[in-house]
Amino acid sequence: MDSETFIYLLWAGLAIALIVAAITDLKNRHISNWLNLGIALGAPVFWMVSGMTVWPDMIGQIGLAAIIFTIFAGLFAIGAMGGGDVKLLTALALWMHWLTFLELLVIMSIAGGVLTLLMMISKNIQKTEGPIKVPYGVAIAFAGLWTIWGITGQSSQTIF
Repeated sequence: MDSETFIYLLWAGLAIALIVAAITDLKNRHISNWLNLGIALGAPVFWMVSGMTVWPDMIGQIGLAAIIFTIFAGLFAIGAMGGGDVKLLTALALWMHWLTFLELLVIMSIAGGVLTLLMMISKNIQKTEGPIKVPYGVAIAFAGLWTIWGITGQSSQTIF
């Protein structure tokens, strides 16, 4: 199997993991640590197969993930985001160039806003009490899938 085919298989595996994350977050409001760990551990395999160099590529990916974790852990600390969502975003940051990841964050924000609006409408229709618990993993997964779709439409040589 050539490296380009293997790269597409890795992207497909990531896409499947994101679908699982969305479904479990929607059903249980929980994203498994094992799933997030699997996504994170797949990134170094992707790095090696795609020909990334240790410096600056791999170190840059780890740095991006550290920045994302720090920012979103702050949101977790104030109750604005779940811990599984923070870990999922951090794991995804290991897979994408920072500009591509910025695109993911914009798409995630829009999808999260739409999801929140739909949940507010549903709450009003059902006339339920209490705060809305938005399964933000759905928005993260949607943005990740959208981004993967865009990346895989390009040649694997232009990913980084």
